[in-house]
Amino acid sequence: MEITSFVVQGRDQALLYGDYSTYHSQLAKRLLNSRKKLGVATKNRGKFQKRDNITALQVGGNHEYVHLLLLTSERAWAQAMSAKSAHSSGQNDMTRRTRSHIVSRLDKAARTAQDLVQLLSQKDASASTADLLEAKAYTAFLRGAMQFERRSWEPCLQSYAIARIVYSALATSGKGDHFKDLLSETIDPSIRYAAYQLKTPRTVPIPTIAKRAFPRSDDALTQQVNQIDPTLLADADATSKSDGSAAQGVPGTLTWRSREVQIEDAQISLAWASVDGAKSSLAKTLAGAKNREPYEVAAAYDELLTATQDAVDATKQAIDELKNEGVSQSDARMQRLQITRTAVNYEMISWRIGRNRVLTGRQDGAPEEYGSLRRKKAKAAPSATKKERELPTSRKLARLKEKVALYDGILRSLESIKELPGIAADEPLATKVDAFGKYFESLKCLTIARSHAVVGNVANALALINHAAKLCGDSASKLPKSAPAANALPLGIEVSSEALDSLTQLLNGELQRHRAIVHIDNLRKADGDGAAAGQRVPLIERLHEYPTHGVDLENLVEFPPKMELIPMKPIFLDVAWNYIDYPGKLSGTDAPAVAVEAAPEGAPQQKRGWFSFGR
Repeated sequence: MEITSFVVQGRDQALLYGDYSTYHSQLAKRLLNSRKKLGVATKNRGKFQKRDNITALQVGGNHEYVHLLLLTSERAWAQAMSAKSAHSSGQNDMTRRTRSHIVSRLDKAARTAQDLVQLLSQKDASASTADLLEAKAYTAFLRGAMQFERRSWEPCLQSYAIARIVYSALATSGKGDHFKDLLSETIDPSIRYAAYQLKTPRTVPIPTIAKRAFPRSDDALTQQVNQIDPTLLADADATSKSDGSAAQGVPGTLTWRSREVQIEDAQISLAWASVDGAKSSLAKTLAGAKNREPYEVAAAYDELLTATQDAVDATKQAIDELKNEGVSQSDARMQRLQITRTAVNYEMISWRIGRNRVLTGRQDGAPEEYGSLRRKKAKAAPSATKKERELPTSRKLARLKEKVALYDGILRSLESIKELPGIAADEPLATKVDAFGKYFESLKCLTIARSHAVVGNVANALALINHAAKLCGDSASKLPKSAPAANALPLGIEVSSEALDSLTQLLNGELQRHRAIVHIDNLRKADGDGAAAGQRVPLIERLHEYPTHGVDLENLVEFPPKMELIPMKPIFLDVAWNYIDYPGKLSGTDAPAVAVEAAPEGAPQQKRGWFSFGR
């Protein structure tokens, strides 16, 4: 019959885009359609006639009668929830008349659901044990909501305990997640609040409270629950005699930075016990298998991450409950919860960082490896001696991009640690977290430098490696020497001094290597520029140079020749010849006398030489 699935799906579909008022109007239409299918609907403008009660034989013959009763009950519940939500959003308190109306609607919903239980209990209804249990749990759920509004805490706790025990038993049968959603969203908070009103300590877990409040006097219900899950109520007697947390072996205290605090909420205790169990399981899993692929090791962290997230959620819920109760931040309970919040968040972030470190590869991704983490490597044959094929540049860049994304996630996680309460005041821890950040930032710079080297930007790669070496040196100066081994599994947030030393040596080697590469690249560029410039000048003008790159026989001379200036002897040097005593030239006194014949008076003087300049 799927009673719970029918109810939950109807609520989810209506509340997805509307509110309880929308759900109420939809139920009215669905109820009319159900009556039309069964032929019991009053005709338009027809006279109302009182309907006969539904019998078990009708329910066994047609399950639409079950839907009719469920829709009737849900309509009354939706009307009550609509009135409650309308007054809870206002500033004025709910009046006595409104509360009475809400209780009346919920009582009608519970009575209709109880009629369904009585019908399914008869043999003619042909209902299974699971169907009958679902109807009883639904009835107890509505009755608990009605008693919650009446402020009758003990009957309310008993009704919600019936609903929780039954839904928990049905959830183990693997019918779906509807039961788990009802438990986590509605039933468990109501049980916790009712137990708080009855002065029940918060350290008692909700399952223990439900087992204590479950009515053992109802032998039929107890027998039906045991048919579904015999272990659910088996330890109830032992649990009721002692504290729930002690009976289940969950821790009552939590140690954080040499401070031991009491765990205030039972849900936190259960979640923290799950964290301890998950850590032990992870250590055994990683120690039992050798040479596992990174993605397989990372998958083993999932259970631990889920357990730590549950602890974080339980702590946040406990803090929110105390805030809603008006407890101040200076209260001792709130202070212990804040310390617990820091501890569980630090634990969760630590294992999240460890999972990312596993995915980066060996030694946190420091070695230059480009193997894919998403696909398992094929096992080579024993006689295979083939050389490993060089990966293309695009594959290398894609792998380096994945590593950079993992380092970014680690750095964001470290920043979130600094925002936790009490971390900034704890100077040793803050210094250590800062050292971890510089270590992973240096790995990120190294990875980006390799991407630049792959595409040929060796100068950029050298600058990034130099920056990574400085960051690694700063991290080594801040990190204490007493650290776990570098290859210890499972990995967490802790970085060992061995890992830092290994990275420092690697960065120093890469720095020297890239310096040589950049120097050689600069020399090649200089030779290339000189060769290119030499190829443009004709050989006849470069006879004084040795052709290191060979002689271009097609560029001997420039042809056709261009008109160019040729250096000539200037005129003033020719005039100065008569007035300059050059070495080896006779002086004027030693020169032989030359008779100069006087020209006749009045006769024109004869011009001699070039431009009348003679010698």
